[in-house]
Amino acid sequence: MKKILSSLLDLIYRKKCYFCGKSKYSVKMCPKCYDELNFADFHANRIIDGVNIYTCGLYEKNLQKLIRGLKYHKQSELAFYLAKFMYEYFEKLGIEKQFQVVPVPLHKNRVKKRKYNHMELVAEEFCRLSGFTHNFELIKRIKDTKPQYKLSRKERMKNLADAFVVDKEKDLRLPILLIDDICTTGSTFEEMITALKKEGITDIICLASSNP
Repeated sequence: MKKILSSLLDLIYRKKCYFCGKSKYSVKMCPKCYDELNFADFHANRIIDGVNIYTCGLYEKNLQKLIRGLKYHKQSELAFYLAKFMYEYFEKLGIEKQFQVVPVPLHKNRVKKRKYNHMELVAEEFCRLSGFTHNFELIKRIKDTKPQYKLSRKERMKNLADAFVVDKEKDLRLPILLIDDICTTGSTFEEMITALKKEGITDIICLASSNP
């Protein structure tokens, strides 16, 4: 009787894959759905002020759903899978350095609304996989900017102007890996790069999980 009850509870409470809805593996993203994520080319997507910007994949299908679930639908467990995807791409670049991982910061008002910064969760998981150190204190967002997706490049740059401040005292004296979810025009990375370089911090690369 106990075995039957235990099996029934396992069936009821097994996690379903957020993507296909199946509960075979009792995980948020089953191996089949994860394997459907495709890498982009293993070279810089663009270069901004001498800094290489890499994007791991295209913002479509499962990668799009992964990002949106984590970012907008409180599916915080998905941070592991996005970090894994980004780390596996990063490994293939063959960059042999120890980095401090700096996620794009959210303004405190946005954090209060969402309850977490999804890229901080990704940074934590990325560092567990890579052995790198995350740094959430180096850059702060002091301007509550508008959502970027509806803005032109010119509007994005105006929106982000003076949005970030760097606390050089929090620099871990390691090369910086800036990470974000989506890199459309590169304006967010560009503004962060500018803020860092003003403080004399120049050893930087950027990694976004996707490119529309």
